[in-house]
Amino acid sequence: MSIVVTGATGHLGHLVVEALLARGVPADQVLATGRRTDRLEELAGLGVRTAQVDHDDPTTLDAVLQPGDTVLLVSGSTPGARMDQHRAVIGAATRAEVGHLVYTSATRADDTDLVLAPEHAQTEEALRASGLPVTVLRNNWYTENYAADLERARQSGVLAAGAGDGRVASATRADYAAATAAVLADPAEHAGRTYELGGDSAWDYDELAAAMGEVLGREVTYERLSADAQGAALRSAGLDEGTTAFVVALDQNIAGGALDVVTGDLARLAGRPTTPLVEGLRPLVG
Repeated sequence: MSIVVTGATGHLGHLVVEALLARGVPADQVLATGRRTDRLEELAGLGVRTAQVDHDDPTTLDAVLQPGDTVLLVSGSTPGARMDQHRAVIGAATRAEVGHLVYTSATRADDTDLVLAPEHAQTEEALRASGLPVTVLRNNWYTENYAADLERARQSGVLAAGAGDGRVASATRADYAAATAAVLADPAEHAGRTYELGGDSAWDYDELAAAMGEVLGREVTYERLSADAQGAALRSAGLDEGTTAFVVALDQNIAGGALDVVTGDLARLAGRPTTPLVEGLRPLVG
């Protein structure tokens, strides 16, 4: 039996593999899967087994999953396409009679207006219908998501957003990876559980601007934008209508409190406090 990490060639999946090894899981018990052969070669250098897998081609999944495996389904990154990919993994896991499925979902997936949530809620429903032992990890925002905002703030001294006074309980990918590895290493302990994962505290955008200023060594101020003003600014910057609508909706979700969930689950699973905002931003400074 293996711990199978799907999406291991992405940022979070790669960190999960590293976190499993750091916990003492034998490398030969970890199977890292993904599309990118170059990234799989990097993972193989850690001693783990690897397999090239395409979630759009279920036969590649059938070739690697085995009865009793513990499988991490890292959610897809392409809205509109991820649901079919998730169903492919769940179907292959069901056919293989794996021992446990762990899924990286979204905050309050089944009880929120968060623009990202519907496909995650549908995936959670499909997981329940599979009949397999399941653990759901509802990940809040990644601090690394602010890398582009940080670079713009470096140049302009301004953090412009439509998030109003909303708060975000972000944490670093490494924080989430540590918690995920803890679940994968002892899946029976977490069977049937849904965890709301996020940072130990929720900050607002004035605090985000201050944290950016600290790591950049310059003053950064938060400019509150209306939805209309934000949309106009994004379109003038060259974003298409679909992307513009998504970003505006997301910031409106944040303003409404969609990402302010603080439960302590992430720190408890990781076995340590989550990374403070300033420290999470520091590695993003190029």
